[in-house]
Amino acid sequence: MAVRELPGLELQGLELPGLKVAFFGSPAFALPVLEAIRTQFEVVLVVAQPDKPVGRGLRLTPPPVAARAAELGLPLAQPVRLRRNADFETAVRGSGADVAVTCAYGKILPASVLDIPRYGFLNTHTSLLPAYRGAAPIQWALIRGESVTGTTIMQTDPGMDTGPILLQEELPIAPQWTSLDLSDALAGQAARLIVTALKRLGRGDLVPTPQDDAAATHAPMLVKEDGFVRWTDSAQSVVDRYRGVAAWPQTTAFLGGARLKLGGLSVEEGGGQPGEILGVDASGMLIACGGGAVRVQTVQPETRRAQPAQIWASSAGVGAGDRFEL
Repeated sequence: MAVRELPGLELQGLELPGLKVAFFGSPAFALPVLEAIRTQFEVVLVVAQPDKPVGRGLRLTPPPVAARAAELGLPLAQPVRLRRNADFETAVRGSGADVAVTCAYGKILPASVLDIPRYGFLNTHTSLLPAYRGAAPIQWALIRGESVTGTTIMQTDPGMDTGPILLQEELPIAPQWTSLDLSDALAGQAARLIVTALKRLGRGDLVPTPQDDAAATHAPMLVKEDGFVRWTDSAQSVVDRYRGVAAWPQTTAFLGGARLKLGGLSVEEGGGQPGEILGVDASGMLIACGGGAVRVQTVQPETRRAQPAQIWASSAGVGAGDRFEL
């Protein structure tokens, strides 16, 4: 798949192989990017978010990138705050990084930090900017029914994904992919593309192009309500939302006051009042939408495990003619 060449201003870089890189990332998504960079360049500092309580025991747990950096013996910083943090700025400056790379780090970087590396910060963003600026581009691309997305390598500035574009590559979205599948595909693409960008930075032939702000769309952080089924939407829109919220907050619907998580949604033919159960059989539960119908394979009541929709419906006394809340 070809990388898009973008006209613009030339960056003067270093001669390889002397590029020193600071890496900013936190979740598992960023691990392939870190691994790709460290095989080609010297990683002089890893920055991740602080450890957080996890699980019922609230055990303090490092984010995946921090844990991997510790395994590799790489210098690691996990600052609680970035602004007016002289110690952290000293650590970044003292690392000797020529350039920094961010991948799903999770915090906006202040100008005082962005200005430290001599070649600034490069960010791996999981959309074709200026489309889907923000915290959840993978999820919103699916929710909005996109068939193509991709990865952008951009020069970071103090705005929210507003810096100039360095490289872009498209990625077709398979119709059955959820946010989990798309995340895996984009992580691999980002890992490959950032190495290309850093090599070109080292040769001095990266060409940044300003984004068209007028064409920008936004992908804000998801909230729990984004997982609620909109039964008045078309069946395809309901399934697209299910795909987008598969990792979190997942798909939630309400019936008779009960909160239920629905799984295995697919589009089928059918008609009725939005939210109306049209039938239940071994293949699942068929529910009418604003246009068409969706087949639901599993249902998970609160505090219980997911179960086949037919088994749940039988135990709950639910059948054709019952209607989910709008």
